[in-house]
Parts: sequence; structure tokens; C-alpha cells
Amino acid sequence: MKHHTMLLDCTLRDGAYLLDKKFGDSNIRGIVSGLVKAGIDCIEIGFFQDEGAGDGKTVYLNSEDAKRFIPKEKNGCLFTVLADCSRYSVSNLDKCDGTSIDAVRECFFKGERSRAVENCKVIKDKGYKCFVQPVDILGYSDAELIDFLQEINNVEPYCLSIVDTFGSMYQDDLHRIFEIINHNLIPTCKVGFHSHNNMQMSNALSQEFIRMTYGKREIVVDGTISGMGRGAGNTPTELIAQYLVSQREYNYDIDAILDLIDDYMDNIRTKCSWGYSTPYFIAGCYGAHVNNIAYLTQKNSIRSKDIRYILNKIGAIPRKRYDYNLLEKTYVDYTSSEIDDSKTIKELYDELNGKDILILVPGSSVTSDYFNVQKYIEKKKPVIISVNFIHDKIDSDYVYMSNVRRYSLMIGNEKLQNCKKITTSNIKTKPDDNEMIISFNDLIKCGWNNLDNSTIMLLRLLDKFHLDSIALAGFDGYDVNIKSNYATNSLELSNVRDNPMELNEEIHSMLEDYKATRNSHTKIQFITPSRFSEIFDEGIQGLDI
Repeated sequence: MKHHTMLLDCTLRDGAYLLDKKFGDSNIRGIVSGLVKAGIDCIEIGFFQDEGAGDGKTVYLNSEDAKRFIPKEKNGCLFTVLADCSRYSVSNLDKCDGTSIDAVRECFFKGERSRAVENCKVIKDKGYKCFVQPVDILGYSDAELIDFLQEINNVEPYCLSIVDTFGSMYQDDLHRIFEIINHNLIPTCKVGFHSHNNMQMSNALSQEFIRMTYGKREIVVDGTISGMGRGAGNTPTELIAQYLVSQREYNYDIDAILDLIDDYMDNIRTKCSWGYSTPYFIAGCYGAHVNNIAYLTQKNSIRSKDIRYILNKIGAIPRKRYDYNLLEKTYVDYTSSEIDDSKTIKELYDELNGKDILILVPGSSVTSDYFNVQKYIEKKKPVIISVNFIHDKIDSDYVYMSNVRRYSLMIGNEKLQNCKKITTSNIKTKPDDNEMIISFNDLIKCGWNNLDNSTIMLLRLLDKFHLDSIALAGFDGYDVNIKSNYATNSLELSNVRDNPMELNEEIHSMLEDYKATRNSHTKIQFITPSRFSEIFDEGIQGLDI
């Protein structure tokens, strides 16, 4: 059993989530060719699904559909596709004729396992090797796992995998689960390991899996090139291949994998991102679906400990799936504090009624167009309200704060002490000197990931008053191709870098909704360039300075 390990690369499947499964035909063929050249034992080229197949996508209806990406010379490589039990009817699967894929990986949640067993029988009957991929194996009790193994033994699968879906596994977990499987699974079946890197354990666990199983069982270890995968990503194929070459005398061509990184992955990283982060570490700790993290990190104001609390609040079972409505409700409940701000609203009404308002937003144009902003101030002499920041050269009358992270960083700023502060109740409920507390609940509107955008919340607050005009400076929108989207680099946030266009679309939608539902008809104009200026008729062209 000197070479008891097969290395399976699932870049074109697990990595496909980041690209809406659209790698492009030439990229798919290039990656397949490179993996074959590298001597990778098994290549997973995508998904079997009843819907969603098409040119350039790693989604197929059957093996005939997938054949276009299978080289004529496989050089001993096993080709497979993953079939999600809930998204693929195995009745659509044609018989294996040796010219396309060789195996199917049946993926299923615990509640689907009986149906999955029947699907596995069909897969085998049609001539394919069958991989059994139970989602979140840590979610099985020992007794449930033993019962399932006894059931699947009758199918005699090619491989059964330990799937660490949420990247939550430690070495003790891996040892315990493998020993249960090894003692209860038929000896002819290989055992696989599929890990996610939420806690930066993927490579270490994969190496330990190889070490601990030697002499006991033939195994399959999953990896992706550069660790490509949703969220924290996966075990990097190149790392496991290098380990097997240097420590176990395997013959993978590491240079061929490095060429794939240079030729394909570096370019793909310009379109999407993955890898370890604190939020994904928290997801691993709590066994949470990665989409929950994607939702929460859209919130500019959220802190890591808030993510931890919210995931815990949702509960162990619901957080394994992604329930948008439940997550939104939990987030809003967590950040909300019911207060009576009627006296504060009356005070603001008395101070702002009939005034021209200038909202300073910390976009880069506040710096680049400073002189135009200053001209506007000299001409209109507006009440200046800055949003979650203090401008170095412009004195504000008020600083509006609804972002917890920004508030924590600003609280020691000397200039802040000279300004009146308007703070929302998600930050605090009792005011300090020279501070007003406004109800957070009254300013948010559900239905968007970025529902607590500070500038739009401020616009909703100002809609309660009769104002002569509102001007916005620095409300630029986001760009992926500039050094910073903010007045200073220190204000840049990771969710902006990762999803600038998605943020722009959401803000545009929220502004359209604000315009359609606002009570007043106060003139609104942008006095610095903005992606959103066309929403209001005046736009920047209406400025007279």
C-alpha cells in the first residue's frame, strides 16, 4: 500500500460557485489539460443538474453533455461530476460508455440519505463508479453514521467521503469519524476527505488524513488549484501534491500545477476572491453556511463579535442553510434598540427647518473635488452634516453616525468634540454631552443586504423636516479599479473591495425606493461626481457655483 492516496481536483466544481459556474470553454479545457499533465488521479469537471447547463459552464445534463471537455487520452485519470441529490434526477443520466466521465459523486443532506442510496444504485447500474458525498458529516451522530454505513454497504460504492462542509473539523473529529467509517464500511470502498479552510486547517488535516490512514484504507483527498472555493476556500491542490511528492514519493508534476496558477488562477482572482478571513473562521466555529457570512459582511458597521453572536442566535440547524428572511430578522433584532426619539426629532426640526443641508459622505471626491465643495459652502452657507467621518479641512455642524465600527474609531477625534453628534440607537441609547440619539429602527428598510447604508438612513431622517435643499458630496459609489474609494485609505472596507458593483446596484435600488416613497419634494443634487446623480433630475448639472 505504498501509494494508497488518490488526489482529486475539484476546481471546476467547487471553484465554480465563485463564477456562477461560468469558467468559459477555453479555460475549462486548459485547466483539464493541465491537471492531466500534472498526473492528478481524478478530475471533477463540474455539476450534473436538471437545469442550468450551457456554453462555458461546468454544468451538464448527462455524460454526453460533459463529453466535450473530456480528452481522448485520459492518461489513467478518472473523470467525475458531482450530482446534488436535490438538483439532479439520475433518470437523466445516460449509460457509461467509457468515452466521457467515469464516476458520479452523489451529494446529499442528511435528511436525503435514503433517496441518495437509491440514486447511488442507479448510478452504479448505469456503469459508473459511485462516490458517496454526505454533506456535513459532523452533523451525524455516531449512531446515525453507523446506520447509514450499513445501508450504503449494500450499494458497494467506489468511495465514501468525509465532507467537512463548514470547515469546522479538528484532528480529533477526523480521527473519530474515520475510525467509525473504517470499522463499519466494506473494505473495498475507498474513504475520501473534502475539507474547507475556514480555520486554516485544510492542508494540515489533509496531510494528517494521509498519514493516519496508511496501511488501513485506500483514500481520496480533494483539493482545488490555489485553494479556489467559496468563502475560505479549500485544500490547495498544489500543497497536497507537493506533500505527496516530497514526503511520500509520488510523481505529480508540480510545475504543471504552477503553470495552471500562472495561466488561469491569477486572472480568475481579478474577478473574484476567496481565502481565510475572520468572518469565515467564525462560520467554521459555528458550522454555518457560507452565504450567511456573505450576507453579514455586507454590513459596513458589523463587527466580528456581532457575526459570532448572530450565528449563535440563529441556532445550530438553521445556520447550516441560508434563510435570508431569518438572517435579516435576526440581524435587525440584534442591532435594534427601541427608543422614543420624538423630543430629539422636534429639536432637530427646530434647528434644521428651512435650511440648506450639505451631506458630506467619505467618498474620494470629497478630497479630489474639495475646491468645488468649498465654493458651494461659501455660496450657500449650508448646515453641514458629515457621515461617519470628520473632514480634515471642512468643519461640520453635525456628525451623523450609524456605523459601529466608524464610531469606535472616531470617538477619540478632537474635532468630533466640537460638533453636535447625531447617533443611531444601534450604537448607543443614552447620549453623551452634545449628542442626540435617533431610532435606528425608524431609519432602516428591509429587503436589501446593505439595508443600513448610513447615507440613505440620513436621507430618510432628513425627510422628516422641511428643508430648502439637500446637496451631497462624496456619495460617489464604488469602483474596483482605483486605489481607494474613500477620502482616505484608512476608511476602506473589505466588503467594498470584494463586491463593488453589487454594492452600487443595491444603493441605486435603495435610492430609487427613497425617491419614490419620500414625503417631501426637497431639491436634491450631487455637487461631486456620483454614480447615482441621474436618479435626481437636478444631478450635478444643476449646481450653480
